Amino acid sequence: MSSKRRIGFIGLGIMGKPAAKNLVDAGYDVVVSDIQSDPVVELEEYGAESRETPADVAEASDAVITFLPRGEHVREVALGPDGLVEGAAEGLVLIDMSTIGPGAIRDVAADLAEEGIRTIDAPVSGSEQGAREAWMRIMIGGDEHLVEEYRELFETIGGQVTRVGETGAGQVAKICNNMIAAAEVTSLSEALVFAEKAGISQEKLVDAIEGGAAQTWALETRAEGMIDRDMEPGFFGSYMYKDLRIAVDDGEEYGAPIPLSSLNHELFKSLEEKDRGDLDFSAVVTVYEDMAGIDE
Repeated sequence: MSSKRRIGFIGLGIMGKPAAKNLVDAGYDVVVSDIQSDPVVELEEYGAESRETPADVAEASDAVITFLPRGEHVREVALGPDGLVEGAAEGLVLIDMSTIGPGAIRDVAADLAEEGIRTIDAPVSGSEQGAREAWMRIMIGGDEHLVEEYRELFETIGGQVTRVGETGAGQVAKICNNMIAAAEVTSLSEALVFAEKAGISQEKLVDAIEGGAAQTWALETRAEGMIDRDMEPGFFGSYMYKDLRIAVDDGEEYGAPIPLSSLNHELFKSLEEKDRGDLDFSAVVTVYEDMAGIDE
C-alpha cells in the first residue's frame, strides 16, 4: 500500500480499540465510530477523528475496517440505513476483521460489489493482548492484488499475515482456528477437574505435563488463570459459543464431520446459559466443575 491512506474503523471493542490505536501510532489518519461513546472519546484523545455514522466514516475514508461481534452487525453497518454504501465513493474497500462465517461475508461482499465497494475478509486470532501488542494472526480472504495493496496495514495490526484464498477463505481459517482453540480449552478443563477429583494439585499437574506431549497453547496461556480463577476476558465465552455455532451450521452445509466441535458447542452453550459468557472462554472449566459437583 502506498503511503498511509485514510482508514475508517468501526467497532472499538476488546480487540478493535487497541488495533485502532496501533494504526494511529503507525501514522495512519484514523476515523472511528462505535455505538458506545467512551471508546470513541478515548480514540479521539489518542489522535483519531470520529464520525457519527458508518456513512460518515465511509465518506471520510479510503478503506473502512469493521471489527464487530456478529454477521448481522456487519451487514447493518455495510448496507443498512446510514451504512457504508450511503457514504462511499466508488473504490472504497471494506476490510472486515470480525468473525462471522464464510457465507455471511460472501453475501455482504456480493451486495457491496454491486455498489462498487471491494471487500477483504480478515478475521484475527490473538485475544486482547495480541491486539494491543500487534502480534495477532490475520487470516485473509480476498483478491490477491487488493490484499497486497493493504499488506502494510495488516502487518501494522498483526504479526503474522496469511492470505488463505478468495473472499470467505479467511473466515474458514478463523472458524477452524477456534474449533481447535475450543478443543484445547475443553480438554484442559477436563484434565484439571479430573486431577482435582483424583486428589492431586492442579498446579503440580501443570508443572508435570507442560513442555511434553500435552503442551498446547491453552496450557501455556490459560491454565494459570483457570486454576487461579482469573477469568478476565481475553476472548469472551459468548464469542466462542457464537463461533462454534457457525462451525456446526457450516459443517452441516459442507458435509464435514465435526463431532468434537458439536460437543464443544454444547459445552459453551451451557456456559452462556449460566450467564458466564462475559467471562473469558476458558471459564468453560466451570461447566465441568458444575458437572463434577465442585463448589468453588
